[in-house]
Amino acid sequence: MYRGASVGVVLPAYNEAGFVGDVIREMPEYVDRMYVIDDQSTDSTWEEILDAARDDATANGTPQSGERAALVADGGTSVLNRASVHETIGRVVPIRHTENRGAGGAIKTGYLAAREDGVDVTTTVDADGQMDLSQLPQLLDPIVDGKADYAKGNRLLSREYRATMPRFRFIGNSMLTFLTKISSGYWKTMDPQNGYTAISHDALDAIDLENLYEYYGYCNDILVKLNVQEMRVADVAMPALYGDEESSIQYSQYIPKVSTMLLQNFLWRLKTKYLTVDFHPLALFYLVGGGLAASGALAIGALLISLLSSVVPTLLGATTSLLLVISGIAFLLFAMVFDMAESERLEMQVQ
Repeated sequence: MYRGASVGVVLPAYNEAGFVGDVIREMPEYVDRMYVIDDQSTDSTWEEILDAARDDATANGTPQSGERAALVADGGTSVLNRASVHETIGRVVPIRHTENRGAGGAIKTGYLAAREDGVDVTTTVDADGQMDLSQLPQLLDPIVDGKADYAKGNRLLSREYRATMPRFRFIGNSMLTFLTKISSGYWKTMDPQNGYTAISHDALDAIDLENLYEYYGYCNDILVKLNVQEMRVADVAMPALYGDEESSIQYSQYIPKVSTMLLQNFLWRLKTKYLTVDFHPLALFYLVGGGLAASGALAIGALLISLLSSVVPTLLGATTSLLLVISGIAFLLFAMVFDMAESERLEMQVQ
């Protein structure tokens, strides 16, 4: 328990032999349950999970083995459809996917299990040892204090922490930060790729967890779902540790897939939050602005093609195209201002 709240940790692991065991053994004592998900690893990750769980149980004086997790007995069919659940070992619930589902899929499985168990606050920690476990209270405090429903690490909030991030990661992260701001509506929130998070049981129960994105962009996707449900988000300054573990992200696939997901989520958020649940003119500003800007861009493209064909465009055509683009950008900027104002009360930053 942490300040009267039960704490669960979701620990996704894919080929993390040599890393995941240390993370389990070093988990703080106030953590009540660890949901460790082996995402069909091809190395000895599963065996290392079980060995580390036994070591942790011995160190904490808890039973080496016990009944299967309550999520199974209480009808956690959504987890059983995805994975096999090992009997608990101390405070560890070893879970093994029946097929490889990716980082988002493993997080989703852990979230489903934690929600079924009724854990007050569920955190996510990578199995590669690149997250400082001593910083975990920084994520728990905003939720336990009732100030936020979701807290996430932010490696960009502090100049000192930004300096430790490799340059190529910083550039890519900055681009995805901007796209995620537009998609999610959380305009003050940065570093959306940070997987060091904590979420309350109420927030976990409110979002559409069954349809959580199961690729690396799950952390971007969950922000959109939280915004539609009017959940408060805390952005917590957090250092990152970069060790020997290599990222398995293939950026040639990652960037287009996540960008497409963010566009779809953006349109879904506008429709659900500002047209279906309630009406707000910012949705129309976005749609009209996007339409005008796109029309103007197409018109300018047609003019350029005409120039290449030695056809001189008319002054009226050129002026109209330019006005369409300028009008579209103006509408989009107004929409963004409205959007910022709507979500400002839902965001906080913790240095």
